[in-house]
Amino acid sequence: MNKETKGRVWKFGHNVDTDHIIPTKYLISLDAMEQSTHCFENVRPEFGKARRDGDIIVGGRNFGCGSSRQAAPLVIKNRGIACIVAESFARLFLRNSVNLGLPLVVMKDALQKIDEGDVVTIDLVNGLVVNETRGQSYEIKKTPDFLMEIYENGGLEETIARKMAALKIAESQ
Repeated sequence: MNKETKGRVWKFGHNVDTDHIIPTKYLISLDAMEQSTHCFENVRPEFGKARRDGDIIVGGRNFGCGSSRQAAPLVIKNRGIACIVAESFARLFLRNSVNLGLPLVVMKDALQKIDEGDVVTIDLVNGLVVNETRGQSYEIKKTPDFLMEIYENGGLEETIARKMAALKIAESQ
């Protein structure tokens, strides 16, 4: 994830649960890329073929509610979604997304301010969402440096691996 991303919006409502994101019947596969082909299949069947890398999801309150399956944010990330903007996120979905390096943005009244198909630019560092289609800007919380590092590295595991490698190099000198 770059510090700034621009993409086309896919709009969802309130209480998008993890079973909407990845139906349970597809979790039997251990292939994460295979699972991701079924992302939103039951609620937006066109999503799999019509979405493009760099697209952005906008949702309402409690996005990612339901079971705490890590597969939910993983299939979204594997489908090339750059960021999710929502009014609020379920706590475990938020934690799993951070761990995987999928940026989440909390934005008040996101569903009223952004429409399906709008093009938005998200600046995580400066705390700004710009709806290019409407010509409007909205302030959001700036992303802290430690979280930006996780996003830039593609997730927590890679961030830790890089830090451990740097420590080993420093110790050997």
